[in-house]
Amino acid sequence: MNLEKYKGIIPAFYACYDDLGEISENRTKELCDYLFNKGVKGLYVGGSSGECIYHNLEERKATLKYVAEHVKGKLTLIAHVGAPSTRDSVILAKYAEELGYDAISAIPPIYFKFSESSVYKYWTEIMDATNMPFIIYNIPQTTGFDLSINLFKKLLENKKVIGVKNSSMPVMDIERFKSTAGEDFIVFNGPDEQYVAGRVIGADSGIGGTYGAMPELFIKAEEFVSNGDIANARKIQHDINDIIVALCSLNGSMYSTIKEILKLNGVTIGSVRGPLEPVSGEDLNKVAGIKAFIDQTIIKYEE
Repeated sequence: MNLEKYKGIIPAFYACYDDLGEISENRTKELCDYLFNKGVKGLYVGGSSGECIYHNLEERKATLKYVAEHVKGKLTLIAHVGAPSTRDSVILAKYAEELGYDAISAIPPIYFKFSESSVYKYWTEIMDATNMPFIIYNIPQTTGFDLSINLFKKLLENKKVIGVKNSSMPVMDIERFKSTAGEDFIVFNGPDEQYVAGRVIGADSGIGGTYGAMPELFIKAEEFVSNGDIANARKIQHDINDIIVALCSLNGSMYSTIKEILKLNGVTIGSVRGPLEPVSGEDLNKVAGIKAFIDQTIIKYEE
């Protein structure tokens, strides 16, 4: 299998709403165009940044459909199909296969504390539902489940497993997953704050929730790492982290701040769905300053 199509900057796609807070086809396609024109490698659709746990099954299917109709064949498309029930996850996996996605991915099941055998069964049933490549999604800080090396090895026995999106904070986890799985396997760096560190220690690619706010900077960071220019890679990671701190500094959800920045860039995709909190009041006035900070940083690396 050619894994090169998974290597590069792959933004986690944001939920796109109309003015009434419903999934918008036109705005979904507008965001697709925006990110495609920035030069990203692919899209990770329906994950945390897509507010998936606050969408019903039909809304999730609609987003998968609108993205596939618009950019399938132009970008690598990964469908996140993790849901609270195995039943809904399987439905989404089968639908993603019908739409022609390149791969599917899933977090572990959430809310209850699950044993490794339960998580293994959950992921395996999703994989058995299609003929598609599968990407494990490890994000213990939100799911409460931390993928162990023993379970990872067991999952690797299934040839459909081609990668892991690792969003745990210890960079060592990336090195351990890569050294365990070998070269014919894709490790995606998840925490945007450590993109450069993740790539240097073994990640092949990246999927991130802040990429959409500053795709130019992550594409440039990837260029520095690929060229072995670690000094400049460290500098741009420092600037990216300053921006991430700013994105998280307002009173609303980080995703709300990003969507306000996109709006200033001419891409209106609505706000966020509750209980995520929109940016409001005086903090709305600070968004323009964060956007200006991003723009100035982009210009610095274009010179």
